[in-house]
Amino acid sequence: MSSSIFNNNSISISVSDDDPDEQGRMRVRVRRKRKKHGDQRGQTECTQLLIRWFVKYWILLVFLPAAALLIFEATRIGKKPGLAVNSGVNEMKKPGSLGNKEPISKVKELSNLNRLDPTTHVVGGVRERCLKILPAEELEHVELPLTEESSSNLVKRLVYLSDQGTPYGAGDSTDSWQRINDTRFNLFTGHQTMDEREKSFKVNETAVIHCGFYSENGGFKISDEDKSYMQSCKVAVSTCAFGGGDDLYQPIGMSEASLKKVCYVAFWDEITLAAQELQGNKIGDDGFIGKWRIVIVKNLPFVDQRLNGKIPKMLPHRLFPHAKYSIWVDSKSQFRRDPLGVIEALLLRTNSVLAISEHGARSSVYDEAKAVVRKHKATPEEVEVQITQYRKDGLPADKRFNGRKALNEASVIVREHTNLTNMLMCLWFNEVVRFTSRDQLSFPYVLWRLKVVKNINAFPVCTRKDLVNSMGHIRKAKPLTN
Repeated sequence: MSSSIFNNNSISISVSDDDPDEQGRMRVRVRRKRKKHGDQRGQTECTQLLIRWFVKYWILLVFLPAAALLIFEATRIGKKPGLAVNSGVNEMKKPGSLGNKEPISKVKELSNLNRLDPTTHVVGGVRERCLKILPAEELEHVELPLTEESSSNLVKRLVYLSDQGTPYGAGDSTDSWQRINDTRFNLFTGHQTMDEREKSFKVNETAVIHCGFYSENGGFKISDEDKSYMQSCKVAVSTCAFGGGDDLYQPIGMSEASLKKVCYVAFWDEITLAAQELQGNKIGDDGFIGKWRIVIVKNLPFVDQRLNGKIPKMLPHRLFPHAKYSIWVDSKSQFRRDPLGVIEALLLRTNSVLAISEHGARSSVYDEAKAVVRKHKATPEEVEVQITQYRKDGLPADKRFNGRKALNEASVIVREHTNLTNMLMCLWFNEVVRFTSRDQLSFPYVLWRLKVVKNINAFPVCTRKDLVNSMGHIRKAKPLTN
């Protein structure tokens, strides 16, 4: 029995022996708690430090990623796509393919090519298309009026000066005649005196003006076959590339009706022809590359290729004598809308005779003159001569004219061919010959001087972006040598 008690005591002692271990473990746990508490205090201090740092530098945290994104997007926008024309269809040549002379990076720059997605903007909180063109099924039935508009009755007869009966046709060398006069006037333009310039802005029933094609010896020679084709055109879309400057972009987005009724004409010189043939782009036996009729112009009248380009741009009524409407598209752009729909939307629907884009960056001729000099688009001396004359004539520095922006961007021009609009374009051409070839400086001036041409549709920049896919100039045009 005592043994039993002893055993029980042993058990009690045994249990009692565990107490120190339990206390030890408790002490250990307490020590661990203190250690953990210290870590928590350190984390709290670290968190508070981070909060103070964020409050102090939060602007940098927001600004740096935004700046990086802006730089990235700017480099993407700055890329200028190119184009290889093959068998009349816009195709990107595959890297390594025969005749491909462009690096792979150039192929990646063609993101704008053949895009048909509409350009939109927000009006009154609602997003809508910049150019509201008729649906395809309605375009098939569009009939453009071919009668004279009432506005053209102000000028019932337009007479273009030529060398018949004048001494200017006596010479047979444009360059020598040009050097003698120390101007850019030549046998193509005729020599417009300042007195003739002043009289040309007076609107009479019969207007007698210089308008290029002054002499048979003046240059800009086109074959009889091409002349015959252009004389058949009632509606013309035209572009040009002189000096091998740009590639050819096939028009897209047109209806079957437009393909039957509209002429697409691209003017090239022999330099561009040779450059394109080196790339494997040859004119077909029918005179076409894709939808474009290629017209080769020989004996260009100006050394400055930009000035040569003003002839098809400003004088389509001289090149397409029976056309009632024309659309000009700069060679850096791909026309991507139906021509009949564009004429209906920008001219007929708005009761306008000419449609041209507002300038995207500036609103004043005088501000544009400063930008031209700053960007080295013309010499300060020739710009000063032009601006001095415009100030003398009283051209205001207003940023608005007839309720619209007073400065335009002329990469796309849509117009009806009436006596009054033909006169406007002739006077515009004479100004770029007399002064600088920067036509954005002279167009507002001519419009201001004529005064009677009020039904001009100065459409917003977003409409211009909807009309074309802009590629940018691919190469610098080669100037002609004396």
